[in-house]
Amino acid sequence: MIIVRTILNTLPEKQKEVIQTLLSMVSPPADGTGLLHWGIYTDIEDCNVFHLISEWENRRHLNRHLNSDTFSVLLGTKSLLSKPIEIYIHQVAAVENIDVVYAVRKESS
Repeated sequence: MIIVRTILNTLPEKQKEVIQTLLSMVSPPADGTGLLHWGIYTDIEDCNVFHLISEWENRRHLNRHLNSDTFSVLLGTKSLLSKPIEIYIHQVAAVENIDVVYAVRKESS
């Protein structure tokens, strides 16, 4: 699995425009795209900072997205930002679930 974290620091006067752009990009993951999940989140300490988190099946699917028109729209928001867009790509080797949390909590009691 690959997780992509994108950070957009918007100009305060362009926040609404960035939100509209991001919302226009939102669609449920479609079969065959390799997109497992994605969401848009606002920073709790700064309402002008947005975080986009997406989860991808593999690098091939992600690379196709990086070359898409949708991703070009995201890159096109640079004139609405106070800082350059930040993108971090994390390759996940293993995924654990809530059972691990319960096991750790049981060990510490």
